Amino acid sequence: MDDLMAPGFDFDQLRTFVAVAEAGSLSAAAPRVFLSQSSVSEQIRKLEERIGVTLFTRGKQGVSPTPAGERLLGHARQLIAQSEQAWHDVRGFSLAGELRLAITDYFRPAEVARMLRHLGVAYPSLRIHVTILKSGVIESGYDTGDFDIGLSMRVLGKSLGRDAVAGTRTLGRESLDWVASPDFVLDDGAPLPLLVLPDTCALHRFTTQWLDEQQVPYTIAHVASGVAGLQLALNAGLGVACLNASAAGASLVRIETLMPGRRLPALPDAEFHLLPARRGEPEWVTQARDALAEQLTASAGLTVR
Repeated sequence: MDDLMAPGFDFDQLRTFVAVAEAGSLSAAAPRVFLSQSSVSEQIRKLEERIGVTLFTRGKQGVSPTPAGERLLGHARQLIAQSEQAWHDVRGFSLAGELRLAITDYFRPAEVARMLRHLGVAYPSLRIHVTILKSGVIESGYDTGDFDIGLSMRVLGKSLGRDAVAGTRTLGRESLDWVASPDFVLDDGAPLPLLVLPDTCALHRFTTQWLDEQQVPYTIAHVASGVAGLQLALNAGLGVACLNASAAGASLVRIETLMPGRRLPALPDAEFHLLPARRGEPEWVTQARDALAEQLTASAGLTVR
């Protein structure tokens, strides 16, 4: 029978469709599904031909789902999650229980909700309790059993009072950048107005130590309670902050030069880590960590190692 006459979907095409819808462009979706941009375009073309409707509106800024595309997006997410659930169930992989998950405030804000939604559909018997905390608090609490799974961030090549946890799985690396509002202007001769989280934050300690080492004059202009508050202060033009690329958001800009003769020091990269299994932890928690790593790899284009 001709494929166009047979109802049903190709799951590779559905995964590519979801990646494009979430990424907002073919080029941004390509690394998420490990394809070239031309292959992504071909997958979307074949899917649109198969179901006979246009799924995306193309524009200079990327693509956005049509009304039909929006309807398919909800179905596609459920179909993919249910397919994965069936795959794991047949292989004897079942997740059920109360999972305590701690995530650093700096981790890809857009990915957290997407990840939780996917796991909730794929594993309806898994109840996830998420706490957003500073990386140091996560790692200390993990030692004492406060959380089942921890996701923390570390600045590469910098010791900030605690050795790296042995056996961690690296989820991905991002640049650290100096960011500010596009309208931010530094007064001539003024110290750098630095926006930070409280001094219990490892990135706060790194930033001030880094500026001290580079002999850059600064003043703490604002202390926010979390990354969302830091973004608000930055957008209000209150100063400059050091943020990882995905936490900066589209409304902020990278800055390297404050004014002629005043450059900000280059920054290292940061890495996100899944903390390792603890001795004696339940098998289903270990399986949940593996499923979480798999989902992050699929949805965000991260490489786990």
